[in-house]
Amino acid sequence: MAFITLNKSKLLYNYRYLDDLFSKSGVKWAVVAKVLCGDETFLKEVLDMNPSQICDSRVSNLKAIKSLNPDIETIYIKPAPNGSIDEIVEYADISFNTDLETIKLLSEEAFKQNKIHKIVIMVELGELREGVIREDLTEFYKQVINLPNIKIIGLGTNLTCMYGVLPNQDKLIQLSLYKELLELKFNHPIPYLSGGASVTIPLILNDSMPKTINHFRIGETLFMGTNAYDGGVYENLKQNIFELHAEIIELYEKPMMPEGDIGINMTGEKVEFNPEWENSVNYRAIIDLGLLDIDSEHITPVWKEVELVGASSDMIVFDLGNNKRGLKVGDTIPFHMDYMGILRIMNSNYVTKITV
Repeated sequence: MAFITLNKSKLLYNYRYLDDLFSKSGVKWAVVAKVLCGDETFLKEVLDMNPSQICDSRVSNLKAIKSLNPDIETIYIKPAPNGSIDEIVEYADISFNTDLETIKLLSEEAFKQNKIHKIVIMVELGELREGVIREDLTEFYKQVINLPNIKIIGLGTNLTCMYGVLPNQDKLIQLSLYKELLELKFNHPIPYLSGGASVTIPLILNDSMPKTINHFRIGETLFMGTNAYDGGVYENLKQNIFELHAEIIELYEKPMMPEGDIGINMTGEKVEFNPEWENSVNYRAIIDLGLLDIDSEHITPVWKEVELVGASSDMIVFDLGNNKRGLKVGDTIPFHMDYMGILRIMNSNYVTKITV
């Protein structure tokens, strides 16, 4: 058995800190809850903090959020697939968009459901993921603004997620200028400039964020206490809100060096072995987790003497040295995880979720 815990008090501490930071900066912010993968146990803890908005990139997760709290404002934060238009209009109050034909489908569906569907138009500022090309933005806006049952409430941008392009004052000022241009040309207010994510927080802290940026989407820093800009941690935030515990299903003293001819393993790699392992015997523990559940590169044993030595689809093997803790089959080993590790393990149906 394996299970992941969420520390409620640490999460609430981070939420209150960030809420105070954004409030003082005149910024509205939304919790990006995609790392929870729609798990109701953990979603309830987030909803109990009373955020004003929750974002997700899976419509099934937004459906779970609405089932727990129908009144919370939900945001779908990637371009909508055509096959999910009806559900997006039903479960997302706001969606982020970049494609004209998709917005037309949202308009038609919103009319059918007798709703006004709010949208944020994402603008390409160099990350080359989602976003309308800047040169096309005015014409794009012109074709969207009068679509029935669609209300444009903001412009937004995404940075860092794919290529690591960092936000800076210049890029966010560009977004602000496009807002001013469109408002003047079309005489239509654009309430939100959603230019902020976890990676943008340092611009608030060093007072270099344009005042016009008034909406942030925050996931990593809330759930991890990490600085997405430089990979460090914030000393005034809590880390390791999540902890993974995996049960030992085998534990023996075994040679460190395998015997026989070495070929390609199941992941397509030819493993290289440390020459120092020759004639060495240590305790080896197999845990009840595998690459199906999590990439072993994204977990770190809490105990320093525990070292990863190999992984396969359903099992991961660790060297325990001389097993100074006296571990045995049935005991669990605790692990910390990075953001991608949590995202992967939360998506596993084989791992129990527990709040502490």
